[in-house]
Amino acid sequence: MTSAAASLLKVSFVPVYRDNYAYILQTKCGAIGVVDPGEAEPVIHTLDDMGLVPDYIFVTHYHWDHADGVAELKSYYPSAKVIAPDIEKQKIDIVDVPVRHNQILAFGKQRVRVIATPGHTLGSTCYYFEEGKAVFTGDTLFSLSCGGLFEGTPEQMYSSFEKLKALPDETLLYCGHEYTRASAGFCLRVDPNNSDLKARIEQVKDLCNKGLPTLPSTIGMEKKTNVFMRLNSAKEYRELRQRKLSY
Repeated sequence: MTSAAASLLKVSFVPVYRDNYAYILQTKCGAIGVVDPGEAEPVIHTLDDMGLVPDYIFVTHYHWDHADGVAELKSYYPSAKVIAPDIEKQKIDIVDVPVRHNQILAFGKQRVRVIATPGHTLGSTCYYFEEGKAVFTGDTLFSLSCGGLFEGTPEQMYSSFEKLKALPDETLLYCGHEYTRASAGFCLRVDPNNSDLKARIEQVKDLCNKGLPTLPSTIGMEKKTNVFMRLNSAKEYRELRQRKLSY
């Protein structure tokens, strides 16, 4: 990451399970965070190798592959505060700071805005780091795709996309899974004449061939290439979701 905003927030990838990402965050002032520790051991190993102790553990939603490592991580680093959606606090082992939409959190000297994005689950939440220009979207939005509609309505999911589309185009997108290459074919089938999408697919192929993450993307890139970010109504989302389910 080379932009001035990105330099304010260092993000390290921690692969967990088959295709999940947990993230370790660092600010220049020394604040340390973890996002979505679905599995504790690889996160602890990486933190120890880096000589870091987390101040905060951010959880986007309660699903096991994002939250199962919370209790062990909290036991290993008891001073870390677990931040999670208020609506899902009973479904996560430990929550120190339950949060709601538009709440502002302090991460060292930086501001983090809580964005409620129901759809994948009713409490799905994204965390937007304003100075670092980065958003962590869990399973709400992937690069070239989006999460499944497990609990919410099409109207809620579409509204959640609209909230994310309102972020600055340069916002770095960090999502919960490495699904980009697998999702590219569906996007191209829906949007075959999209030159930005074709260029993004070539970039993704190159990254995958080198064994590198396809992330971060940006909100601007997703608005150009992700068919779920190019919709105009909940009705269009409902139709596109059905098409993807049958793909």
